[in-house]
Amino acid sequence: MKRKLFLVVCILLMSAAVFAQEAAGSGDSEGAASIWKYFAAALAVGISCISGGMAVGRIGTAAMGAMSENADLSGKALPYAGLAEGICLWGFLVALLILIL
Repeated sequence: MKRKLFLVVCILLMSAAVFAQEAAGSGDSEGAASIWKYFAAALAVGISCISGGMAVGRIGTAAMGAMSENADLSGKALPYAGLAEGICLWGFLVALLILIL
């Protein structure tokens, strides 16, 4: 799992270098700042969605295991899954604020 995450981060960093070279070639300092703004927004959404997915996966696994033993626990696991999905929403809101401001 760590190897896959490392590979994704390396690909993102390499793509940022390509965009930075294009902005440097145009001679526009405003364009370079704009590219870093988009990169930061993509990073905020990407990391939050990956971590939220990992959290929902672990919570779902634990909830299914608990419900197999006691069916009354199904309602108690739902708020925890909602909290984990909220991580993705916060990442999106941060990215939106980065792009707007």
